[in-house]
Amino acid sequence: MTDLTRLSLSDARKGLKNKSFTALELTDAYIGAIEAANPSLNAYVATTPEQARDMAKASDAKLSQGQDGALEGIPLGIKDLFATKGVHTQAASHILDGFKPEYESTVTANLWRDGAVMLGKLNMDEFAMGSSTENSAWQVTRNPWDTSRIPGGSSGGSAAAVASRTALATLGSDTGGPIRQPAALCGCVGLKPSYGRVSRYGLVAFASSLDQIGPFTRTVKD
Repeated sequence: MTDLTRLSLSDARKGLKNKSFTALELTDAYIGAIEAANPSLNAYVATTPEQARDMAKASDAKLSQGQDGALEGIPLGIKDLFATKGVHTQAASHILDGFKPEYESTVTANLWRDGAVMLGKLNMDEFAMGSSTENSAWQVTRNPWDTSRIPGGSSGGSAAAVASRTALATLGSDTGGPIRQPAALCGCVGLKPSYGRVSRYGLVAFASSLDQIGPFTRTVKD
């Protein structure tokens, strides 16, 4: 079988709808990629393989019935700044050690509603205050193209995961450049939407009058 991590998001969606492979097979390919690459890149601070497999199985059931959402079966990584119910949400800071929210951020709830699969939480500068992802309380994230270099920040883990093909797409946040700069340094696409276009509910705030939420992908089409 073709390496499923080489597919673009749009091609993966076509493959899932055409039943060329299953959401579980796609998710397992990314779980394997994370296990192989993350020890040297440190893009993920927490992984959720069993939850991801359960979500993928649910997507396969929907796909078999032709009831799929816009992102059905697509494996995503989430910046560690977003509240994910029952899952590590620590903003890369020891201040929030062990915090697992009892609620879901609006943006992640929308992703799960539309069928996306959560692979885990991505490293960042602590509380999004930095531009290199060297300021995480947990680990330093490396640039996949040259591990002696930084991936940018504060959404460095999000950009590195897309560039290293350890997530099909990721979620980040931008206050003064933390989507755009890591996307540039890691050679992927990052979009900073208009302020207020995406709900900030469940985002650990840095500067509420500036914080914006957006995606990282490999292509403009995605």
